Amino acid sequence: MSNTLMTLKEFHDSHLKLGKNDVILDVRNPGEYHEAHIANAINIPVTEVGQHVDELKKYDHVYIHCKRGGRAKTAFDILSGAGLNNLVCVHDAGMDMWIESGYKVERG
Repeated sequence: MSNTLMTLKEFHDSHLKLGKNDVILDVRNPGEYHEAHIANAINIPVTEVGQHVDELKKYDHVYIHCKRGGRAKTAFDILSGAGLNNLVCVHDAGMDMWIESGYKVERG
């Protein structure tokens, strides 16, 4: 597989069909994550993603998202540079637009 980009709409339309060895990576800070997040997403702040390369290598696909798209792109670049080739970056929007669109979130 090679790393790729995906729009928020594309991600929303496919996120419930992810494989059991896929993961949603929320790279916002923990406070933002606890306010609202996508079900089953794991939270690793963008400043810490480089420390989790080995952990993230084990997934078939790592779907990276953030609040608006900027931190997702940064995390995508960091992890790509570390050699991961299983990345999908939600690059055009993030949780702000997810919530505004009325998509389902979990809190806490």
